Amino acid sequence: MDHLTRLGVFQSESEAFDHAVRRAAGGGREAPPVPSCPGWSVADLVGHLGSVQRYLTYILRERNTEPPDPTDLTLYALPEDPAVRAAWPRHDATPHRGPVPEELFDWSAAAARELADALRDLGPDLPVWSWSTQQTSGFWSRMQTIEQAVHRWDAETVTGDPAAFDSAFATDAVAQTFEVMVPARRGWRPAPAGTGERYRFRRSDGPESWTLEFTGAEVLLEPDGTGPVGVEAAGTASDLTLFLWQRLPATGLDVTGDSALLKRWFTLVPPA
Repeated sequence: MDHLTRLGVFQSESEAFDHAVRRAAGGGREAPPVPSCPGWSVADLVGHLGSVQRYLTYILRERNTEPPDPTDLTLYALPEDPAVRAAWPRHDATPHRGPVPEELFDWSAAAARELADALRDLGPDLPVWSWSTQQTSGFWSRMQTIEQAVHRWDAETVTGDPAAFDSAFATDAVAQTFEVMVPARRGWRPAPAGTGERYRFRRSDGPESWTLEFTGAEVLLEPDGTGPVGVEAAGTASDLTLFLWQRLPATGLDVTGDSALLKRWFTLVPPA
Protein backbone atom coordinates (compact mmCIF):
# COMPACT_ATOMS: atom_id res chain seq x y z
CA MET A 1 0.00 0.00 0.00
CA ASP A 2 1.57 3.31 -1.04
CA HIS A 3 1.79 6.39 1.16
CA LEU A 4 -1.08 8.39 -0.35
CA THR A 5 -3.42 5.39 -0.45
CA ARG A 6 -2.67 4.73 3.20
CA LEU A 7 -3.40 8.37 4.05
CA GLY A 8 -6.76 8.04 2.31
CA VAL A 9 -7.59 5.09 4.58
CA PHE A 10 -6.43 7.07 7.61
CA GLN A 11 -8.72 9.97 6.75
CA SER A 12 -11.78 7.82 6.11
CA GLU A 13 -11.18 5.90 9.34
CA SER A 14 -10.69 9.11 11.35
CA GLU A 15 -13.96 10.52 10.00
CA ALA A 16 -15.76 7.29 10.91
CA PHE A 17 -14.19 7.39 14.38
CA ASP A 18 -15.38 10.95 14.90
CA HIS A 19 -18.91 10.01 13.85
CA ALA A 20 -18.93 6.96 16.13
CA VAL A 21 -17.73 8.71 19.29
CA ARG A 22 -20.09 11.66 18.83
CA ARG A 23 -22.95 9.23 18.35
CA ALA A 24 -21.96 7.39 21.51
CA ALA A 25 -21.39 10.34 23.84
CA GLY A 26 -22.12 13.63 22.05
CA GLY A 27 -24.38 16.36 23.34
CA GLY A 28 -22.90 16.29 26.84
CA ARG A 29 -24.06 12.74 27.55
CA GLU A 30 -22.15 10.57 29.98
CA ALA A 31 -19.35 8.58 28.43
CA PRO A 32 -20.29 4.89 28.06
CA PRO A 33 -17.74 2.11 28.47
CA VAL A 34 -15.96 0.69 25.41
CA PRO A 35 -16.54 -3.10 25.43
CA SER A 36 -13.34 -3.92 23.54
CA CYS A 37 -11.15 -1.69 25.76
CA PRO A 38 -11.76 -2.84 29.36
CA GLY A 39 -11.48 0.01 31.84
CA TRP A 40 -11.92 2.72 29.21
CA SER A 41 -14.88 4.89 28.37
CA VAL A 42 -15.48 6.68 25.09
CA ALA A 43 -13.91 9.79 26.61
CA ASP A 44 -10.76 7.84 27.49
CA LEU A 45 -10.58 6.42 23.98
CA VAL A 46 -10.90 9.87 22.40
CA GLY A 47 -8.38 11.39 24.80
CA HIS A 48 -5.86 8.61 24.17
CA LEU A 49 -6.02 8.73 20.39
CA GLY A 50 -6.01 12.51 20.16
CA SER A 51 -3.01 12.72 22.51
CA VAL A 52 -1.01 10.20 20.50
CA GLN A 53 -1.79 12.00 17.25
CA ARG A 54 -0.83 15.43 18.58
CA TYR A 55 2.40 14.04 20.06
CA LEU A 56 3.34 12.51 16.71
CA THR A 57 2.41 15.63 14.76
CA TYR A 58 4.86 17.55 16.94
CA ILE A 59 7.60 14.97 16.24
CA LEU A 60 6.98 15.19 12.51
CA ARG A 61 6.74 18.96 12.26
CA GLU A 62 9.86 19.45 14.41
CA ARG A 63 11.67 16.59 12.64
CA ASN A 64 12.61 15.15 16.03
CA THR A 65 15.08 12.28 16.08
CA GLU A 66 14.64 11.87 19.85
CA PRO A 67 11.30 11.53 21.67
CA PRO A 68 10.00 14.71 23.31
CA ASP A 69 8.90 14.60 26.93
CA PRO A 70 5.36 13.17 26.88
CA THR A 71 4.50 14.95 30.15
CA ASP A 72 4.91 18.35 28.46
CA LEU A 73 1.26 19.39 28.17
CA THR A 74 2.07 22.11 25.64
CA LEU A 75 2.45 19.36 23.03
CA TYR A 76 -1.26 18.56 23.16
CA ALA A 77 -2.95 21.95 22.59
CA LEU A 78 -5.48 21.40 25.37
CA PRO A 79 -8.34 23.91 25.74
CA GLU A 80 -7.65 26.79 28.11
CA ASP A 81 -11.15 26.88 29.62
CA PRO A 82 -10.81 25.53 33.22
CA ALA A 83 -14.32 24.09 33.11
CA VAL A 84 -13.49 22.12 29.98
CA ARG A 85 -10.18 20.93 31.42
CA ALA A 86 -11.93 19.79 34.58
CA ALA A 87 -14.04 17.41 32.50
CA TRP A 88 -11.09 16.18 30.42
CA PRO A 89 -10.19 12.47 30.71
CA ARG A 90 -6.96 11.74 32.62
CA HIS A 91 -4.78 8.68 32.17
CA ASP A 92 -4.56 8.22 35.93
CA ALA A 93 -8.33 8.29 36.45
CA THR A 94 -9.94 5.93 33.97
CA PRO A 95 -12.66 5.20 33.23
CA HIS A 96 -13.93 8.75 32.78
CA ARG A 97 -17.70 8.36 32.91
CA GLY A 98 -18.84 11.96 33.34
CA PRO A 99 -20.44 14.16 30.67
CA VAL A 100 -18.14 14.60 27.68
CA PRO A 101 -17.41 18.19 26.60
CA GLU A 102 -18.01 18.82 22.91
CA GLU A 103 -14.56 20.39 22.80
CA LEU A 104 -13.03 16.95 23.32
CA PHE A 105 -14.47 15.68 20.04
CA ASP A 106 -13.47 18.84 18.17
CA TRP A 107 -9.93 18.60 19.59
CA SER A 108 -9.67 14.94 18.57
CA ALA A 109 -10.95 15.51 15.04
CA ALA A 110 -8.50 18.37 14.58
CA ALA A 111 -5.65 16.16 15.85
CA ALA A 112 -6.38 13.58 13.15
CA ARG A 113 -6.55 16.23 10.42
CA GLU A 114 -3.28 17.81 11.54
CA LEU A 115 -1.50 14.47 11.61
CA ALA A 116 -2.77 13.64 8.12
CA ASP A 117 -1.61 17.05 6.87
CA ALA A 118 1.85 16.57 8.38
CA LEU A 119 2.24 13.11 6.87
CA ARG A 120 1.09 14.35 3.47
CA ASP A 121 3.37 17.37 3.53
CA LEU A 122 6.47 15.49 4.67
CA GLY A 123 6.09 12.26 2.69
CA PRO A 124 7.11 8.77 3.85
CA ASP A 125 10.90 9.12 3.94
CA LEU A 126 11.57 11.84 6.53
CA PRO A 127 13.99 10.59 9.24
CA VAL A 128 12.22 10.96 12.61
CA TRP A 129 12.15 9.17 15.94
CA SER A 130 9.99 6.11 16.42
CA TRP A 131 9.97 3.23 18.90
CA SER A 132 10.79 0.91 15.99
CA THR A 133 13.99 0.25 14.07
CA GLN A 134 12.13 1.98 11.22
CA GLN A 135 12.91 5.62 11.99
CA THR A 136 10.85 7.34 9.30
CA SER A 137 7.63 9.23 8.80
CA GLY A 138 6.42 6.28 6.71
CA PHE A 139 6.56 4.08 9.78
CA TRP A 140 4.18 6.45 11.56
CA SER A 141 1.86 6.64 8.57
CA ARG A 142 1.47 2.86 8.58
CA MET A 143 1.28 2.50 12.36
CA GLN A 144 -1.21 5.30 12.91
CA THR A 145 -3.51 4.18 10.13
CA ILE A 146 -3.76 0.83 11.89
CA GLU A 147 -4.29 2.42 15.31
CA GLN A 148 -6.94 4.78 13.92
CA ALA A 149 -8.81 1.91 12.26
CA VAL A 150 -8.72 -0.38 15.30
CA HIS A 151 -9.98 2.40 17.56
CA ARG A 152 -12.71 3.26 15.05
CA TRP A 153 -13.81 -0.36 15.36
CA ASP A 154 -13.68 0.01 19.16
CA ALA A 155 -15.84 3.13 19.04
CA GLU A 156 -18.43 1.46 16.81
CA THR A 157 -18.80 -1.44 19.24
CA VAL A 158 -20.38 1.00 21.70
CA THR A 159 -23.50 1.69 19.66
CA GLY A 160 -23.83 -1.15 17.18
CA ASP A 161 -22.10 -3.59 14.88
CA PRO A 162 -18.66 -2.31 13.89
CA ALA A 163 -17.81 -2.30 10.20
CA ALA A 164 -15.09 -4.58 8.85
CA PHE A 165 -11.82 -3.13 7.63
CA ASP A 166 -11.06 -2.57 3.96
CA SER A 167 -9.42 -5.80 2.78
CA ALA A 168 -6.34 -4.22 1.18
CA PHE A 169 -5.70 -2.14 4.28
CA ALA A 170 -6.27 -5.12 6.58
CA THR A 171 -3.84 -7.27 4.58
CA ASP A 172 -1.19 -4.61 5.13
CA ALA A 173 -2.12 -4.44 8.82
CA VAL A 174 -1.64 -8.19 9.22
CA ALA A 175 1.75 -8.00 7.50
CA GLN A 176 2.77 -5.08 9.72
CA THR A 177 1.87 -7.08 12.81
CA PHE A 178 4.25 -9.87 11.83
CA GLU A 179 7.00 -7.62 10.47
CA VAL A 180 7.00 -5.00 13.23
CA MET A 181 4.72 -5.70 16.18
CA VAL A 182 5.68 -9.31 16.92
CA PRO A 183 9.41 -8.62 17.48
CA ALA A 184 8.62 -5.35 19.27
CA ARG A 185 6.16 -6.92 21.69
CA ARG A 186 8.55 -9.76 22.49
CA GLY A 187 11.07 -7.08 23.45
CA TRP A 188 8.70 -4.86 25.45
CA ARG A 189 7.25 -7.56 27.70
CA PRO A 190 8.69 -10.79 29.14
CA ALA A 191 8.13 -13.54 26.58
CA PRO A 192 9.21 -17.18 26.71
CA ALA A 193 11.78 -18.54 24.33
CA GLY A 194 10.28 -20.28 21.35
CA THR A 195 10.55 -24.05 21.14
CA GLY A 196 9.90 -24.39 17.42
CA GLU A 197 6.21 -23.43 17.46
CA ARG A 198 4.99 -22.91 13.89
CA TYR A 199 1.89 -20.89 12.99
CA ARG A 200 0.21 -20.08 9.71
CA PHE A 201 -2.32 -17.28 9.28
CA ARG A 202 -4.17 -17.42 5.97
CA ARG A 203 -6.54 -14.98 4.30
CA SER A 204 -9.83 -16.51 3.24
CA ASP A 205 -10.60 -13.50 1.02
CA GLY A 206 -7.29 -13.38 -0.85
CA PRO A 207 -4.15 -15.35 -1.67
CA GLU A 208 -1.84 -14.20 1.13
CA SER A 209 -0.64 -16.30 4.03
CA TRP A 210 2.03 -15.82 6.70
CA THR A 211 4.00 -18.57 8.44
CA LEU A 212 5.92 -17.85 11.64
CA GLU A 213 8.32 -20.02 13.62
CA PHE A 214 9.44 -19.22 17.17
CA THR A 215 12.88 -20.58 18.01
CA GLY A 216 14.62 -19.22 21.10
CA ALA A 217 14.50 -15.43 20.90
CA GLU A 218 14.14 -15.49 17.12
CA VAL A 219 10.97 -15.27 15.04
CA LEU A 220 11.23 -16.42 11.45
CA LEU A 221 8.58 -14.99 9.12
CA GLU A 222 7.85 -16.81 5.88
CA PRO A 223 5.32 -14.95 3.70
CA ASP A 224 3.33 -17.54 1.73
CA GLY A 225 5.31 -20.37 3.34
CA THR A 226 4.19 -23.90 2.53
CA GLY A 227 5.95 -26.03 5.14
CA PRO A 228 4.15 -27.94 7.91
CA VAL A 229 2.77 -25.96 10.87
CA GLY A 230 1.32 -26.81 14.23
CA VAL A 231 -1.78 -24.72 13.70
CA GLU A 232 -3.37 -22.69 10.92
CA ALA A 233 -5.91 -19.91 11.46
CA ALA A 234 -7.88 -18.71 8.46
CA GLY A 235 -10.21 -15.74 8.13
CA THR A 236 -10.75 -12.57 6.20
CA ALA A 237 -7.92 -10.06 6.39
CA SER A 238 -10.20 -7.94 8.58
CA ASP A 239 -10.86 -10.81 11.00
CA LEU A 240 -7.18 -11.73 11.15
CA THR A 241 -6.37 -8.12 12.05
CA LEU A 242 -9.00 -8.13 14.77
CA PHE A 243 -7.68 -11.39 16.23
CA LEU A 244 -4.08 -10.16 16.25
CA TRP A 245 -5.21 -6.97 18.03
CA GLN A 246 -7.22 -9.04 20.54
CA ARG A 247 -10.60 -7.80 19.33
CA LEU A 248 -11.82 -11.14 17.96
CA PRO A 249 -11.51 -14.50 19.74
CA ALA A 250 -9.93 -17.47 18.04
CA THR A 251 -13.42 -18.96 17.72
CA GLY A 252 -14.05 -16.31 15.04
CA LEU A 253 -11.44 -17.96 12.79
CA ASP A 254 -11.32 -21.30 10.97
CA VAL A 255 -8.68 -23.16 13.00
CA THR A 256 -7.04 -26.42 11.94
CA GLY A 257 -4.35 -28.29 13.84
CA ASP A 258 -3.51 -27.78 17.50
CA SER A 259 -5.96 -25.15 18.76
CA ALA A 260 -4.11 -25.01 22.11
CA LEU A 261 -1.11 -23.69 20.21
CA LEU A 262 -3.20 -20.76 18.99
CA LYS A 263 -4.09 -19.95 22.60
CA ARG A 264 -0.34 -19.73 23.28
CA TRP A 265 0.07 -16.99 20.64
CA PHE A 266 -0.44 -14.12 23.12
CA THR A 267 2.04 -15.70 25.52
CA LEU A 268 4.70 -15.78 22.82
CA VAL A 269 3.59 -12.32 21.62
CA PRO A 270 2.54 -10.44 24.77
CA PRO A 271 -0.10 -7.73 24.26
CA ALA A 272 1.23 -4.18 24.19
